[in-house]
Amino acid sequence: MYVEGAVRAGLLERLRASAGDRGRKVLLTGATVVTMDPASGVLDKGDVLIEGDRIAAVGADLGAQGAESGAVVIDATGCIVAPGFVDTHRHAWEAQLRRIMPDVDDLAGYVTTTLLGYAPVYRPQDMYVGTRLAALTAIDSGITTMLDFSHNSRTAAHSDAAVRALVDTGIRGVHAAMAPHFGDWDKQWPGDVARLRKEYGSDLLSFRIAALATGEIAGPEREFGPALAAAARELGVGVSVDAVFGEASSQAILEWERQGLLGPDLTLIHSTGLTRQAWRAIGESGTTIALAPTSDAQIGLESAIPAVDEALAVGVRPGLSIDVEVALASDMFTQMRALHAIQRMRAVNAVYGTDAEPQRISTVDVLDFATVQGARTNGLGDVTGSLTPGKQADLLVVRAEDINNMPLNDAVGTLVLGSDARNVDTVFIAGQVRKWDGRLLDVDLAALRDEVAASRDHILTTHAGA
Repeated sequence: MYVEGAVRAGLLERLRASAGDRGRKVLLTGATVVTMDPASGVLDKGDVLIEGDRIAAVGADLGAQGAESGAVVIDATGCIVAPGFVDTHRHAWEAQLRRIMPDVDDLAGYVTTTLLGYAPVYRPQDMYVGTRLAALTAIDSGITTMLDFSHNSRTAAHSDAAVRALVDTGIRGVHAAMAPHFGDWDKQWPGDVARLRKEYGSDLLSFRIAALATGEIAGPEREFGPALAAAARELGVGVSVDAVFGEASSQAILEWERQGLLGPDLTLIHSTGLTRQAWRAIGESGTTIALAPTSDAQIGLESAIPAVDEALAVGVRPGLSIDVEVALASDMFTQMRALHAIQRMRAVNAVYGTDAEPQRISTVDVLDFATVQGARTNGLGDVTGSLTPGKQADLLVVRAEDINNMPLNDAVGTLVLGSDARNVDTVFIAGQVRKWDGRLLDVDLAALRDEVAASRDHILTTHAGA
């Protein structure tokens, strides 16, 4: 990967010139390949062949196949090639308010400031700017799939703007639409999801209904139950349920079990502080879980401990998510490290002073959560999440010989514990290059900076004068 700039520029030119060729071949060679596919494992020195938008082959030496097909050959020596990360839950529209409340005390503080205060003054263009910024940042840090839990859908125009932002960045997006918590709105949700899906649905963009676990925060209209489940079934989409924590959510889960609403198409977000009976129902039904490790810990949701042990105990392998950038980090590396540290601390603490063996998760577990399980949680398990032939070519190339990663001794450990966004050299989504040589493509950063600042200033000024 460390080749002359002119050579790399020429490779990029070839990639861009052939972007519309559905038969175009790209061969990544000489990398340490972390497939996250049990059949292939980790190749200490391997190749990945992309054909069009899919992974065609993974192997120790695919040079002959590349030569026969006239592939664009990218030397990835000294790098790790891995599946793109999958974010199972992010409120992308809030991105221009990043870290505006870094020391938020609790959920009420977040809800009052952001959802009651800032959200009602958002215009459609603010939805676009925030969502686009979040998606670009995701790609920059190696996240190739992002579920946008878009809970500020005040009008059809607001939703259109959020969806267009996902489309314009080229990310594999999942738009999960929900009505706003507070303020005026057009009452177009959830019916408008059908229109959005018809107008914007594609191989890269899918849709879900978003909801809350109970009516405690924003009233019964947004509360998951038979009506929203029926709407999702009619559309053929899944449902992502936020604010799942505590006794009230535990009772709701048991009621959903009684009503036959639990299952693989339902994702419960956070799932902190749930009862054993609620976890039993989740495990028996195959309901999916999206953890938000830094959110639980920093905002202090219920027990403040990400529910990874509880999920694993009932046979559920969770996905990971970013949640709210108003108070949290924006990247998956942070989520993986936080979860790894918190769970292992908890495991050791539980047996401290005894002869029992701590039940620790591993870096392989955490990377699995951030890739394979995230894809499954988003309803895309057959599409992305691993470097498996036939799946979409969503992958990242991480420089393993950068100062913070050298020397490469364990590829998974390097991805989970050593790397960050600066080491992400290249990102492919559906076979198209979105980041190259450490820089996002097709992004005017100066213009983006101005747009983000203008949107942020409008929100703060309008809110202050409200």
